[in-house]
Amino acid sequence: MSSIQQNIEQVIKQIHTAEVKCGRQQISVQLLAVSKTKPIEAIEQAIEAGQKAFGENYVQEGVEKVAYFKEHHAEQNLEWHFIGPLQSNKTRQVAESFDWVHSVDRAKIAQRLNDQRPGSLEPLKVLIQVNTSGEESKSGTNEEEVFALAELISSLPNLTLKGLMSIPANVSDYQSQLAAFNQLAELKNKLESRYNGLDTLSMGMSGDLEAAVEAGSTMVRIGTAIFGARDYSNKK
Repeated sequence: MSSIQQNIEQVIKQIHTAEVKCGRQQISVQLLAVSKTKPIEAIEQAIEAGQKAFGENYVQEGVEKVAYFKEHHAEQNLEWHFIGPLQSNKTRQVAESFDWVHSVDRAKIAQRLNDQRPGSLEPLKVLIQVNTSGEESKSGTNEEEVFALAELISSLPNLTLKGLMSIPANVSDYQSQLAAFNQLAELKNKLESRYNGLDTLSMGMSGDLEAAVEAGSTMVRIGTAIFGARDYSNKK
């Protein structure tokens, strides 16, 4: 068994423990393996361990990986999520290749993704990224703008609004982590009353997984705990 397989088993165990601890049903939280900067071989090892959903942050690198696995491992039916900041001049590549986009934070990005999504593909599943911490260094819309953006996305035929995503401030205190995640969960609850099919909260990484699960996360984004430290020297 490879170390990546062992790591995935350990992360899944951690997720299940967190689910039980807060009274949630097991397998209610999906593991998204963040494979950015990692080679094809590492992803193949994760697939052997049963992992099907992968997250990429860099457009060119992600598009190349999606194309490779569609050509060489089409039978795996992998699910590809773009989770990084998205510039308007790169929306076409993402719209043509990915299944999900977690980082929609403004109307221009949503409109371009819709217009550039090929008609031969299913509507692109999107999450609105919310900057719950208000940090200028982080992408994401603010809470006041979420409802207008949700209204736009729900009207676009080639997009499906699935929920919200956030990257809160990096703090180690559990209660502070929980408060930030509860803020996003409450916002999702408000949106649920207006839009059908809003079932996804993408929040929680290696350092705050337990708090995210307690607050209602349905998808945690785990990278280093699965694949080890990242090499950013060749990021695209």
